[in-house]
Amino acid sequence: MTLSKESKLREEILQKVEEYYNEVHKNRNNFVPGKTQVSFAGRVYDEKEMVHLVDSSLDFWLTAGRYADEFEKRFALWMKQKYCALVNSGSSANLVAFSALTSPKLKSKRLMPGDEVITVAAGFPTTVNPIVQYGLIPVFVDIDVETCNIDTTLLDQALSDKTKAVMLAHTLGNPFDLDTVSKFCRKNNLFLIEDCCDAVGSTYNGKMVGTFGDLATVSFYPAHHITMGEGGAVLTNSGMLHRNVLSFRDWGRDCFCGPGTDNTCGHRFDFQFGTLPQGYDHKYVYSHIGYNLKVSDMQASIGVAQLDKLPSFIESRKQNFEILKEELSKYTDYLILPVATPKSDPSWFGFMFSIKENDHFNRLDLVEHLEDDKILTRQLFAGNLTRQPAYKEVNYRIVGELKNTDYVMRNGIFIGVYPGIDSQRMNHMKDSFKRFFQDRELI
Repeated sequence: MTLSKESKLREEILQKVEEYYNEVHKNRNNFVPGKTQVSFAGRVYDEKEMVHLVDSSLDFWLTAGRYADEFEKRFALWMKQKYCALVNSGSSANLVAFSALTSPKLKSKRLMPGDEVITVAAGFPTTVNPIVQYGLIPVFVDIDVETCNIDTTLLDQALSDKTKAVMLAHTLGNPFDLDTVSKFCRKNNLFLIEDCCDAVGSTYNGKMVGTFGDLATVSFYPAHHITMGEGGAVLTNSGMLHRNVLSFRDWGRDCFCGPGTDNTCGHRFDFQFGTLPQGYDHKYVYSHIGYNLKVSDMQASIGVAQLDKLPSFIESRKQNFEILKEELSKYTDYLILPVATPKSDPSWFGFMFSIKENDHFNRLDLVEHLEDDKILTRQLFAGNLTRQPAYKEVNYRIVGELKNTDYVMRNGIFIGVYPGIDSQRMNHMKDSFKRFFQDRELI
């Protein structure tokens, strides 16, 4: 079969892209201990991502298109969900998922201003921000220090006649106690949103996280399990909630036609909505106060290439976690090491540990040592949201005193386990910890 001139040109361009990757990008990661940075997270890619990116750019289809369609179908299947809607970030995914539960189409179950949502203060702000942005009240529950997940013994204490939902993240890939939380939500007729932005591939009792709640969210920021640069997704098994998600993502419109398509339902000019004229174009009927949070096809093209690598990425994260845990178990007189939630198999985002209060060193001492060795560290994101400046005037309720949340805020550190940490980098990390404790004559 003879290729057209267009096809030949595309093929030549993509071959050159592969050559460019091999020449410029392939060997960039030479490691020099103490000089080359060991990140806590980062993108891992090869020529396939670059070829996909250029291939999509040659279409010059600048919104969601064929790659976005492919990714949504494949990722939904991988996550064991019926529906996947791509958005432009994990934070947008949380916003859109929460928005979907405020829809008038849910009638008496819809979330309304003044309702309460149970969550935790130890985590990333955009798990909680949609609650505040829609005028609901976050109810902050303390965490367990070893898992950094919600202390489920406090759920009943957090419940009130205003409680309508639970919105929680699987902290750094470690699933929260889904048996207890799911049972609590079913018993009290509450919505459950699972923030899986750090937990793609984690399982609980053999079942994929994200499949326990009404909605799940994922991030494709470069730090996460797979990346599109920016990007996120909302997943659900509910057809109604999926329609709500698409509406809020796509300007609030009632129509579900994809970009550049018309009259998918065959009834574009047949309906009567509100006081609009009979037959008003359904593409311009709005059932929600929505946003435009779509992803571009160029971003989605990278995600499609990354999907093929996801199983190996997850395995690398698990292996790196176990290596670090074995190494740092030598120092448990001074460190509280992470523990997987019972029944879970985490796809770890990072290695989170806390310093036991002692007379020899504190969190900052260890952080400065690691950072001097070019090993990047992070705290558990916002630490305690109630202590952040942005939340000074937010209306919230606290259950108990958030003692463990504050402890992790003061003493917690996480370091990387992402697939870019090879044996050289891991050995450097192990050596750095060893020198820290030797210098203080603690081993």
